[in-house]
Amino acid sequence: MNYRFTNRTGGASTGAFASANLGFHVGDNPEQVAQNRAQLFEEFGPVAFMTQVHGDRVVVVEDLSDVNPTADALVTGILGITLAVQVADCIPLLLISSQSVAAVHVGRKGLVNGVTLRALEVMRDMGARDIRAVVGPAICGVCYEVSAEIFTEVTAFHPAAASKSARGNRALDLPSALVKVLEGQNITVEIVGGCTVENSELFSYRRDGLTGRQAGLVWL
Repeated sequence: MNYRFTNRTGGASTGAFASANLGFHVGDNPEQVAQNRAQLFEEFGPVAFMTQVHGDRVVVVEDLSDVNPTADALVTGILGITLAVQVADCIPLLLISSQSVAAVHVGRKGLVNGVTLRALEVMRDMGARDIRAVVGPAICGVCYEVSAEIFTEVTAFHPAAASKSARGNRALDLPSALVKVLEGQNITVEIVGGCTVENSELFSYRRDGLTGRQAGLVWL
């Protein structure tokens, strides 16, 4: 298995970020975040992170830099590099083939702007065949209540995202919609983990507000 999803346990961070927060951008103590990332490096070797902005930019990683690229998908065809996508309700999507792998940040905006399709296009341009997808823990369709405007915006393009919350209000099921997108590309999909809001061992922005970030990791 050449992927893993982290959770919030077993790290150095405290308080709202307890304990394995991997995000430097959320207000946590940088030294503690560095400790948490160092644990990853010990296990996985070099890890490439990105500055995620809910866009559709895909960056091909050929070597590691101290400066994280601004992107919402990383692709590599190089052995020895692990790619990371940070999340706290959005979907950590990992795309895997024998030729290349990708780590993709798919939130509501990422679903609409097609970042997944762009990542697949880059992988295929690099020669990837028989791509499979792993969809990691994310907010579920029962927990993700949204306004009427946002509901209409998303479901107009992705009807499979339509859902209702436990209270009967409009909600979005982003994982279901993403699975439809992937199946439309003849991608085999594996779903790992459950809902970030419902699992106390995972960071959830919707549940907690101030919180850390876990990651999906993938490598050749």
